[in-house]
Amino acid sequence: PAPAPARSYPQKSAETLSSQYGLNVFLAGLLLMLAWAVHAAGLAASAVLAYLVTLMLLQLAWMAWYVCRRQAHRRLIQQKDTHAGARWLKGGITLFAMITLIMDSFKIGYFVGYAECLSITEGIFPVTHAVHTLVQVYFLWCHAKDIIQSFKTLERFGVIHSVFTNLLLWTNAVLAESKHQLNEHKERLITLGFGNISIELDDHAPQCNCTTPYLCSIFSQGIYYLYPFNIEYHILASTVLYVLWKNIGRKVEHLQHHKVPFRFQGKTLGTIVGMVVFATTIAVVVVYLIQIGRSKLKSEIALMMFYLYAIILLTLMCAAGIVALLIYRFEGRSLDVSKNPARKLDGDLLVGTASGSWLLSWGSILAIICAETHPAYAWYNLPYSILVIIEKYVQNLFIIESIHREHEKGHDDIKTLRILTVSNGSTLSPVPSYKEIYNGTNGLHNGELPCKFNGSVFLPETNGGGAPDEKKCESGKAFGPAPSDCTHYRRNFTLSKRRILKNVATFLFLCNLSLWIPPAFGCRPEYDNGLEEMVFGFEPWIIIVNLAMPFSIFYRMHSAASLFEVSCIT
Repeated sequence: PAPAPARSYPQKSAETLSSQYGLNVFLAGLLLMLAWAVHAAGLAASAVLAYLVTLMLLQLAWMAWYVCRRQAHRRLIQQKDTHAGARWLKGGITLFAMITLIMDSFKIGYFVGYAECLSITEGIFPVTHAVHTLVQVYFLWCHAKDIIQSFKTLERFGVIHSVFTNLLLWTNAVLAESKHQLNEHKERLITLGFGNISIELDDHAPQCNCTTPYLCSIFSQGIYYLYPFNIEYHILASTVLYVLWKNIGRKVEHLQHHKVPFRFQGKTLGTIVGMVVFATTIAVVVVYLIQIGRSKLKSEIALMMFYLYAIILLTLMCAAGIVALLIYRFEGRSLDVSKNPARKLDGDLLVGTASGSWLLSWGSILAIICAETHPAYAWYNLPYSILVIIEKYVQNLFIIESIHREHEKGHDDIKTLRILTVSNGSTLSPVPSYKEIYNGTNGLHNGELPCKFNGSVFLPETNGGGAPDEKKCESGKAFGPAPSDCTHYRRNFTLSKRRILKNVATFLFLCNLSLWIPPAFGCRPEYDNGLEEMVFGFEPWIIIVNLAMPFSIFYRMHSAASLFEVSCIT
């Protein structure tokens, strides 16, 4: 037993070295972007883009090597983590990647229009990024579940390089989108009467005219509407790659993970209410973006409308989450505490990214308390900020407990019961017999056992349609109480609980998708109400918002992904 720990030391060292390498790559890129954003002397946008292109080319080389080596050993049995890289997650990544490719084509068109005064790296970057996106999506579809057991040290560096490359591309997109939002934000504050706020903002616009002005305007505006999808693509890809990195050299238990398909059955109410919320959210966002900045009165009405709608929605979400948690408390089912990198990452990301919204909410609460004057919309902002904190508390608890709960064995396709019959005489004659009970027949669901009476075990007979034969049940009443009564009650109670949980998960899933839309597409009252800027100062509050908002946006998308999984497994 002594040599085994000794052999684990090099792998632990490789994990530590690779993580430090990734952090240094990320910090170097982060400082480059910061220096460019503040117009550091001697640093142009081409330096940042050249650094990102180099990282993407290195990742492409590693992915090509990995795929070729994996293909050469395809006949060997390869270990897989069945919990990693779920199909719905890879489907979401693919959707965002397709929109990212459209954004890259817009950037190429924008470069062609301003080719006279733009660096060649601004044309190379979108081309490289498009190739990187295509190859990475293929890599994630084919190898997200891999558990690497060979060349582990080299693979650790390759995977962690890919993780931090995606994080830097995410940071670059967030920075570009934030600079665009700040220009609009300043104009909106002026219409609200905060004319004493002055700061020079620069969007790094080209210093020449476009050869096709109309197309360049379309490309420029289109790029910023597509940035939210690009941002989500890179952060989701980095999370999948991180799980792949954590799985390197991992020993997994040989337990088959049953695929649970998504079904709408039993989720009708949650789906209908959630779709109503989704449609209403889009309408609120459209009205908000049209009204905000037009005049002081229209801006105040737009803010009050958004806060009032969000208060109602967050209250409903809190109530739904509390109902689900109460059901869990009454069930008292044990939790699955086995090690699972994907599940642990889900929980960590939920709590970590929620801190972005909590930071903004506490900032708003403090600003309302400390402000000398309070516009009418400020009193809507206060309950909104409190509810944001409470809702994320409740929702995080619901999601984390849901993904850690042991699932009932009643989901198996076949259950086998051993039935003992007792003779009417004084002698016990245990006659072992086995009967396969299929889900949906004989009135047995969710692993419930048949009723027992008069010393015997009774299985209700069916009439061929899966339901108990009423005539035979009635004839049994002559000898005693209907044996199916106790199972019928337990069965209905269990199905009712499951139906409620399914509807709650589906409703919260659609609500989180809905709440992702406003901040992702420019509906950000934290920017627009002006109260926090007057208390904290313009630049400090803008820095806080720019740091916290990307985490808040990602929280909603990650919560939606987790809730979709919960709705499937419930």
